[in-house]
Amino acid sequence: MSDKTISRVLENTLAGLSEIRESFIPTLQLEEAGWVESVGNGIAHVKGLPGTGFEELLKFPDDLYGIAFNLEEEEIGVVLLGDYWHLRTGDPVERTGRVVEAPVGESLLGRVIDPLGNPLDDKGPVHYSKTKPIEETAPSIMDRAPVNFPLQTGIKVVDAIVPIGRGQRELILGDRQTGKTAIAIDAILNQKDQQVLCIYCSIGQRASSVAKVNADLLSRGAMDYTVMVVSEGNAPAGLNYIAPYAATAMAEYFMHQGRDVLIVYDDLTQHARSYRELSLLLRRPPGREAFPGDIFYLHSRLLERATHLSDELGGGSLTALPIVETEAQNISAYIPTNLISITDGQIYLSPTQFELGILPAIDIGKSVSRVGDKAQLPIYQTATAGLKLNHSQFVELENFARFGTRLDSRTQKVLDHGQRIREVLKQSNLAPIPVTEQILTLLALKQGLLDAIPLEQIAAAERTLATTAGQLTKSELEAIRGDQVPDDRLIAPLIQHCEAALAEFKP
Repeated sequence: MSDKTISRVLENTLAGLSEIRESFIPTLQLEEAGWVESVGNGIAHVKGLPGTGFEELLKFPDDLYGIAFNLEEEEIGVVLLGDYWHLRTGDPVERTGRVVEAPVGESLLGRVIDPLGNPLDDKGPVHYSKTKPIEETAPSIMDRAPVNFPLQTGIKVVDAIVPIGRGQRELILGDRQTGKTAIAIDAILNQKDQQVLCIYCSIGQRASSVAKVNADLLSRGAMDYTVMVVSEGNAPAGLNYIAPYAATAMAEYFMHQGRDVLIVYDDLTQHARSYRELSLLLRRPPGREAFPGDIFYLHSRLLERATHLSDELGGGSLTALPIVETEAQNISAYIPTNLISITDGQIYLSPTQFELGILPAIDIGKSVSRVGDKAQLPIYQTATAGLKLNHSQFVELENFARFGTRLDSRTQKVLDHGQRIREVLKQSNLAPIPVTEQILTLLALKQGLLDAIPLEQIAAAERTLATTAGQLTKSELEAIRGDQVPDDRLIAPLIQHCEAALAEFKP
């Protein structure tokens, strides 16, 4: 290229640039500038940013985010969602124009993540293409369908006496170390091959407890259909606060696809305490037990999102098993009573039964399902008829018999039968029992076939019945799993199987 050509190109370029510069009209754009006024324990007070909306996400230095919680005239109270130790007074704050969102999608299955989607396992980064706001309005009444399909937990006493349906909210409550988490984990394990996805949300639990749950789920292949959302005990209160909402958003994604989901909140006592901590730090007025006035709304807007959607919306369901810890068996405390009034029933675990080795330590008298047999396989109505009444009579007579009173034969018979009921309802941890085995055992119990068997041989008799359950014919299996109450013609062969299996145990 000649010098003359190069000179001409440069002249044309300079002329073009000059023309662009002369035609450019700068526009003024206002930007809100915010700064940190003060930093507390998991919260910050921010000035500036007058256009900030309620619960808007604010960005701090080093990719730290916070939720605008208190919108006051002079400043904003912000709940911080991460490590805030590096934050200093005067640090800049930016608006994001969006609310907190959680990652959703199939890629989360099998992963252990925090409420913001950061991985807590050693499987590398979490890949997802969609996010969903953690707060969402619960489905309206017209968008819901009745709860009429069972969610089998594999726990005999629950499936027989306190049945749980898909779309139900069943509270698990009891003192610490009584087996609350164990019941929820058994329910998750029993969903294998049941087409139910599971989400385990750990709120403020010890890292060792979370690691044990993860090991139990991994060793039994349950992580293939489970997501663990974990906010550890040393996490900021803000992460504990958003954890159950983020987990519910992940569950709702699957529910709106027409799938069935089980979510466990472990536990909402820690969630309420974290919210109380944040509220007191932000100078919100305290109420009963120093909890803020909207503590009921905290959990009601969460648990109302659990439902069974109508067929027009895909027919998916979200079943919630919230866990709450009581102190000294006081189920009338503030948070437990709030949750009892929100949920559709409760499973109460008794420390007395736990100490006696009656596991699971479920107090049948204080446990209830407000959905009842509407969410139970019809054959259970036949197999468990009178079971709860017989158990309550046994407990009352057992207390009376401790005084050493002479008992007539009828009373002794009630006591003997009640002892068999208690022995049958015992169950090992991490060993959910299929429906067929449960039904044969319950039928044998109802027919009095176990009354003549010594107590120490009841467990062996149950194992024999379990073997028999694996040999049932197709028609017998259909009678057990059918959606109609079976008549005597269908029940009779099952009873005959029980009699044949237990013949060797009769004295």
